[in-house]
Amino acid sequence: MNRLADFPITRKWPAQHPERLQLYSLPTPNGVKVSIMLEETGLPYEVHLVNFGSNDQLSPEFMSLNPNNKIPAIIDPNGPGGKPLALFESGAILVYLAAKTGQLMPADDAGKYETLQWLMFQMGGIGPMFGQLGFFHKFAGKDYEDKRPRDRYVAESRRLLNVLNQHLKGRDWIMGRQYSIADIATFPWVRNLLGFYEAGDLVGAKDFPEVTRVLAAFVARPAVQRGLNIPKRD
Repeated sequence: MNRLADFPITRKWPAQHPERLQLYSLPTPNGVKVSIMLEETGLPYEVHLVNFGSNDQLSPEFMSLNPNNKIPAIIDPNGPGGKPLALFESGAILVYLAAKTGQLMPADDAGKYETLQWLMFQMGGIGPMFGQLGFFHKFAGKDYEDKRPRDRYVAESRRLLNVLNQHLKGRDWIMGRQYSIADIATFPWVRNLLGFYEAGDLVGAKDFPEVTRVLAAFVARPAVQRGLNIPKRD
């Protein structure tokens, strides 16, 4: 595909600014990773709301971009070699945008791979575990009489928070003094766990002061404040 208009998704979400990066998303912890990244880097983009209430994520147009029917997804009309590039999976998008802009990723190889390890820590641990805990604590799972599933996710979430808390001692951010995509990936999920999922008492958030300290610094960033509300819900 050599033009943005060649992508079927643009039939459902027409681009008003086809020269800009196109973001298809929803303001969830995974979705706002990319909107925050775009706000931090200043890369021009156009956002399209994927409404789960109307099952937009299951539409043929969206699934032509992401067959896994999850947000976020992007099309960069100015991808490698000047050709459009379509990507899904928030972690992959963060890595791509860091490389494209030369921002929010250490320049040295060792720093880059250390950042990627913490990105994978979020993708493989924090995201799935916090999401399951949210289901069993706030949503349908709370009606289960058997509390062992919930307690399993509480214990694992506490373990992950402790790993992060120990790592953050004496550090401004996950990578030390340098704010990076590791922070952008991780702290929307921490914020969601303590806020939207209302699980702060359940996981004992007071036991993880380094995590809450860095979360406060993260949320105070102007680009984060903007990105957390992009795209706006209908």
